[in-house]
This record gives sequence, structure tokens and C-alpha cells, in this order.
Amino acid sequence: MPNTKQKTPGLKKAVIIGASSGIGSELARVLAQEGYTLGLAARRVHLLKELARTLPTECCIRGIDASLVAEGMDKLEELLLEMGGVDLVIISAGTGFVNPDLEWSKEKATIDLNVSGFAAMANVAFRHFCKRGSGHLVSISSIAALRGGRQAPAYNASKAFISNYMQGLQQKAAKMGAPIRITDIKPGFVDTEMAKGQGLFWVQTPRKVARQILTIIKSGRKHAYVTRRWRLIAWAIKVMPDFVYNRI
Repeated sequence: MPNTKQKTPGLKKAVIIGASSGIGSELARVLAQEGYTLGLAARRVHLLKELARTLPTECCIRGIDASLVAEGMDKLEELLLEMGGVDLVIISAGTGFVNPDLEWSKEKATIDLNVSGFAAMANVAFRHFCKRGSGHLVSISSIAALRGGRQAPAYNASKAFISNYMQGLQQKAAKMGAPIRITDIKPGFVDTEMAKGQGLFWVQTPRKVARQILTIIKSGRKHAYVTRRWRLIAWAIKVMPDFVYNRI
């Protein structure tokens, strides 16, 4: 469903999956300011429509629930076709629950979207770039990918899956010799619906995080933490002995 905003020939085009709120919606705003034509995808279409009305660029909207794998893949392919191909795909859709009682419904919902749904969207995007001859795929993972977590076991594990899947695609693109860039971004705590639990610190606004992500996209880096100070936490998490980590 394209809107009637001005379209200039030759503009770069991007799809954001999970654009209805949080980091995804802020990325839409910063990319729109950069002159991108945008494909906005998420389950909550009404929020996408509200967002599109505020953007100074042409937008194509598509309701996609990535956890419904086959349907989601078909809809993403339709969106890419409608836009005539894109240069950039950002997968920001995700969910997670503080789940100390290990309620299976919450674990399953996390796995369905963050693992199966993510892989399905990345699969479509990567194959699109192979056919197109180039492109840039960006994932929004999490600092939680670095180690397991007792409060949200499926969430941490699913983010580790995302980072490892992206590394596999990096290796695949390199082996093919294809100019396809793959970037995995691990945010720390961001002030969104996903920021849950006790002891949150260094919480940043989605706007600041989106601006840093734009800088990373332009640089073509393969991996980055946002905001930058989270590199220190990442280092500490990686080297921390189990007997210390298990007490956190």
C-alpha cells in the first residue's frame, strides 16, 4: 500500500521488518531523513500507517507476522517485488519475556519469532540480494546473545541464534565473492517495550540508538554494539567466570 509522498528516481530503498515501534520505527525516521524510500513491515499495520504519515518519503506498508513463517516469507517477497528491489533490509522484529517460571507459551513465542521468524526473513532477504547482485542485511540482536540468562532463557538463546546465523551468512557471502554486506548489531538496554526486569542501567533512547545504527550501516561494519559503551560490558560478560556470572 504505497502512500503519495514524493518519490525521486534513483533513491536508495530499504525494508524495515519490525517498524511499528521501538528501534524499528526510529530507524524508519532516520532513514527517511537520509532519503530512503521505505518498506515498513510489522504485525500492527495501524501503527505503520501512523508512522508513514509522519515521514517525508514514499512508504510501502505490509502487515507481516514473521512468526507465521510461510506466510511471512511470501509477504516479504511481495513487498520486495512491489518496491522493485531494495538495497537494505533491517530485521528489527523480536519479542521476549522475563520468564522465571519457564512458562512454555512464552518460551515458544520467543523462539517462533526470534528464531524461526528471523531465519525466514533473513533467508528471503539474502536470496533477494543474491539475485540482485548486492545488498546489505542488518540484524538487531542483543547484548543478551553473549551468554545464557536465567530470567529469560529463550530470549538470550534466540539472540545468540541470530548472531550466529548472521555470521554464517557473512561466511556464505564471502565464499560466493558476492558484494553482500552482513551486519549484526547488539544493543544494550534501550527504552522500549522490550526493556524489562530489574537492574537496568545505561538505558538509551531509541532515537540515539537508531542514529548510531545508521552510522554503523554507512560504515559497512560486520558487527557492533550500541551504544558504544556496551563494548565494555560485552568484554566483561565474555571473560567473567561462571561462578561470578551465576550470581548476577
